[in-house]
Amino acid sequence: MMKVKEGEYIPDVEDTFPEDDPFVHKLTYENIYNEVFDENYPYLDKSWKWKIGNIWAAIRFYSVCKWFNPVYYGMRYEGKENLKKYKKELTDGAVTVCNHAYSWDFITVWSASGKSNLWYPAWADNFQTKVRDKMRHTGGIPVPKSMSALKKFNEAFDELHERKAWFHVFPEECRWNNYKPYKYKIPIIPMVIVYRERTGLYKLFNKKEPLYTCRIGEPIYPNFDMPRKEAVDELRTRVHAKMCEMAGIIENPWPSIQPNDNG
Repeated sequence: MMKVKEGEYIPDVEDTFPEDDPFVHKLTYENIYNEVFDENYPYLDKSWKWKIGNIWAAIRFYSVCKWFNPVYYGMRYEGKENLKKYKKELTDGAVTVCNHAYSWDFITVWSASGKSNLWYPAWADNFQTKVRDKMRHTGGIPVPKSMSALKKFNEAFDELHERKAWFHVFPEECRWNNYKPYKYKIPIIPMVIVYRERTGLYKLFNKKEPLYTCRIGEPIYPNFDMPRKEAVDELRTRVHAKMCEMAGIIENPWPSIQPNDNG
């Protein structure tokens, strides 16, 4: 059972979460596309159609960050000074990580980063659904299954790293609403979305969901003196512990590395 320190608000939501499997997908959508994620799929789309769609998406999501998130969800940011403090060290790129907690959590992280784009690996099945274009135009790249396709997938991220792009990862793999790359030698920036009780005028917009705060931590670096596999596990453990600390979690039922997890 998860426990948080005194003063941290946990919303009473009308949902239940599994206690034995952290990878259950709570949200599913009907397939309406028939995408094939092979070595011919444009993992890094450079077409004009994509670029135009990306501009339109940026305008829409800027509006979400500027107006919808603050007004509807009372979004606040804590720790932005950490990004300013380490600005020079982040010029070659970084990886942001955050809990996957509500509909606009990625847009929240994107806004917090101050970057024009964040690129993230995503569950390929969602690219067959109504959220496909939303994911593509927010930097989502589907994770394929075949080795030949994975090579192209990796090449896309290699090219983005050469551009000194920032990446994002949701550690849970799947989104549970309101639940609490090592190879590029770039730091991890931990972020957590925590909850506040909905009060005052905010109740006029929504009485079921809480208000949100995004907390931004200092960059965390890998230990390059360790063998790669050990360094990845050690880094994941440190980042997981830091995110729990930032979220005020004092007892967490989910370990940072699951049994039979191959990294």
